[in-house]
Amino acid sequence: MSLIRWHPWRDIERWESLPSIDSLQQEMNRLFDRLLPSDAGGNGITFMPAAEMDETPEAVEIKLEIPGLEAKDLNVEVTDDAVKIGGERKSETKTEEKGMVRSEFRYGKFERVIPLPVRVKTDGVAAEYKNGILKVTLPKTEEQQRKAIEIKVA
Repeated sequence: MSLIRWHPWRDIERWESLPSIDSLQQEMNRLFDRLLPSDAGGNGITFMPAAEMDETPEAVEIKLEIPGLEAKDLNVEVTDDAVKIGGERKSETKTEEKGMVRSEFRYGKFERVIPLPVRVKTDGVAAEYKNGILKVTLPKTEEQQRKAIEIKVA
């Protein structure tokens, strides 16, 4: 006796004028492939760290949540109007219990370019990485610190 694979959703397509489930699944897969890059190809970017920006009269402060890395794994590049932060995550865990070995690993690169709302002095930038949080302090240029805009009230 031979086995025949039954595809119930393909049969529905014959009965109704709806798109097939296969075509919908293919379209959803394409959508997720575009939205969620993978290590399998392309640029190899696997995640985008969450960022928070705060502006004071003297500086712009950016905080990124990047757990599981060391400071040496991070790369910070600053221009007068943007910050580019990148790095590579490499982690492996291996546990052995009751004769079973469990091994997990996560590898991947990330890169984030954050445009700045004002011009900054690139020579006075400070970065600190502690407890999975990267804090970058970017001092404003003298011109941006003194900039005041007068608003006429009608």
